[in-house]
Amino acid sequence: MQHGPSRQSVDLAAYPDLVVILLGLRLRSLRALPAFLNVGRGLGGLHQTPPEGLLANEQFLWGWNHIGIRQYWRDLPSLEAFTRQAPHSGWWKSFLKDPSDCGFWHEIYSAGGGMEAIYINMPSPTGMGRFAAPREATGPYQSSGDRLRLDAARRRARHEAEGDAPSA
Repeated sequence: MQHGPSRQSVDLAAYPDLVVILLGLRLRSLRALPAFLNVGRGLGGLHQTPPEGLLANEQFLWGWNHIGIRQYWRDLPSLEAFTRQAPHSGWWKSFLKDPSDCGFWHEIYSAGGGMEAIYINMPSPTGMGRFAAPREATGPYQSSGDRLRLDAARRRARHEAEGDAPSA
């Protein structure tokens, strides 16, 4: 008979390129409700029809006006393919055209190296935006995949320069 809490870990060996993304939608006023519901409905529908490469999708609340979503993707190419086609591309274009006082953010963490984030129309810094210097999301920092790849390359270069590069 076991006494105390049950402890369990996971074996991620089958997921060397795992990508974890945290997303948030935050209503800044009631005017944000249509944009919030449009994106939220679309992302909520992923439970019924998960795209190729999506391993898990979970929703939670940070507050009455701030919904969170955590997704686990097999790899970055799967995530990028999903974001570039319907229905995601439609929600995203609509949101960027008129966020209607709704804030959006995401942060991506890659097992293969690199982290990146984007914050759009947020009323105050959140997540990594609370401590990391802001940078315009233009040029080589325009897309999530590009930001993630640049960060991974910078981290590898720093490790190599310090002589502690991870073995391949």
